[in-house]
Amino acid sequence: MKLNLGLIGLGTAWQTRHRPALRVLQDRFDVRAVYGTVPKLAESCAAEFQADPVDGYRAICARSDIDAILVLERSWLGWLPALAACEAGKAVYWASDLRFDPAADREIRERIEHSGVAFMTEFPRRFAPATLRLKELIATRLGQPKMLFCHRRLDQPSPRGDNGHCDNERELVETIDWCRYVVGREPSTVLSADPPTQEGGGGRPGSGYRSLTLNFGPDGDLPPVIAQMSSGNYIPSQWQEALTFRRPADMHVCCERGIAFLDLPSSLVWFDDAGRHVESLDAECPVGEQLLVQFHRGVTSLVRSISDLQDAFRANEILVAAGQSSRTGQRIDIATD
Repeated sequence: MKLNLGLIGLGTAWQTRHRPALRVLQDRFDVRAVYGTVPKLAESCAAEFQADPVDGYRAICARSDIDAILVLERSWLGWLPALAACEAGKAVYWASDLRFDPAADREIRERIEHSGVAFMTEFPRRFAPATLRLKELIATRLGQPKMLFCHRRLDQPSPRGDNGHCDNERELVETIDWCRYVVGREPSTVLSADPPTQEGGGGRPGSGYRSLTLNFGPDGDLPPVIAQMSSGNYIPSQWQEALTFRRPADMHVCCERGIAFLDLPSSLVWFDDAGRHVESLDAECPVGEQLLVQFHRGVTSLVRSISDLQDAFRANEILVAAGQSSRTGQRIDIATD
């Protein structure tokens, strides 16, 4: 079944992820209409895919020849395109901002859930070839994870001029979901200990540096797991040589029978009793194609799935609890039924 698409916004990943995937998957998707906050870019995209440039997101959602909406850009529109699509009965692929308030946006979540449409949130790290291969190795060679380390140095401050705060929070939301996905269960507690940023303290003023530790308690025969993560642009941008020196792996996983180092999207080095194994997974299906194929399955399936939306809210709930831990200096219980 071929899905007719409407595109709303063309974000930073358009040229590298979404556009190539849509070109390859022409047997599954047909772009019919495009709306963008940059008109010239939207017109160029519409011409390339032989689609119609449209003046607004509501106009796209109201079209009878559209089956699904792809929201591909973070913008001032916020949830409005998703709500308009849900009201029109269109499936939604959400690649916009993943950072939101779980309490304040609860009504938005309920409206999406009650709409009955398929809704997929874009989590590219889940579908990276290195992540998928790691999941295979955990099940076959490496055994269950015991410790995860995800430390990210952001190269540039936030373009919004907020000292990188929003960039770091988006980064941490994706990392929290990534760790939950690799471990395969929910964390029970979170501890956050951010360094002071005032003059004379342990952090660089304006770095926006944040660190979290998630504790996944034992579950039956599964051992407890500790996941440590941090993110921040704590190296000044003028120190170009320092920015690229010994960049940490995107994820370092210590398992029962070995360890693995991941660099997204397709580099994986792992060690076991047999020694070192280096895998370059560039020939695997790219992340963009994996994501859109999953979306196509979700829309055409008879079983509706909105688990990605629930996962996004859960990751934000954990980040909110981490903020409480940072303020109080205490470990916060985040266990759920």
